[in-house]
Amino acid sequence: MTGVIFQGLLIPFLGTVLGAAMVFLLKGRMSRTLQRILTGSAAGVMTAASFWSLLQPALEGSAHMGRLAFIPVASGFLTGSLFLLLLDSITPHMHLDTRSEGPRMRLKRTTKLFLAVTLHNVPEGLAVGVVFAGWLTGQTGVTLSGAMILSLGIALQNFPEGAIVSMPLRSAGMSRVRTFIYGVLSGAVEPLAAGLALAATGAAAAALPFMLAFAAGAMIYVVVEELIPEMSEGGHSNAGTISFALGFVLMMILDTALG
Repeated sequence: MTGVIFQGLLIPFLGTVLGAAMVFLLKGRMSRTLQRILTGSAAGVMTAASFWSLLQPALEGSAHMGRLAFIPVASGFLTGSLFLLLLDSITPHMHLDTRSEGPRMRLKRTTKLFLAVTLHNVPEGLAVGVVFAGWLTGQTGVTLSGAMILSLGIALQNFPEGAIVSMPLRSAGMSRVRTFIYGVLSGAVEPLAAGLALAATGAAAAALPFMLAFAAGAMIYVVVEELIPEMSEGGHSNAGTISFALGFVLMMILDTALG
């Protein structure tokens, strides 16, 4: 059982590593259209995962509360969004559309881009850890296959994120090897967050519905605050919109048909 959980927690990280490795295959700056496609698909996967892998099991886990089942889910969702808002406010980072946020510090543009993607990986790690905790406790409808499907879905959307953080760093003049290392390190926070969420939820199993919703709120915050604006920036953003729909449907199929 421990080996299965370990694999499940590392699968998303592998997606980031493979995405970062694209710096050895792609030359020059990533086109705006490709960036929109990758960002849109990642946003679609995260949105679908938030609903079917997190919020639905959270509601099932609190069903014993009857009409008040929404309380831990609603409070967890809002708390997760506020948690990411806090991290977003105290971490200096730069979005791909060159917006700088967080406290003003004299950091390189490449460092701020790295911090931005690292920040995105926190809720994804939380989601994976909490879902595996849900499977272990047996208090929700989460199955092992469902937990593994979520890990796979997060890995699929981590692939473009790994490429998205690596290519701008390469364009800024960083060597391919250093760029790859930065991309890998940006995803290292994910298994760490997953392990912490797994341990915390396992110690307080009654809080599982709240924690599932917490992870969903954090993920939706990233989608709305970061991914959707980036895929829609400028005119003719159809590529990003269609990619969002495809990513959403892909994750929905994986979760409902296979999970």
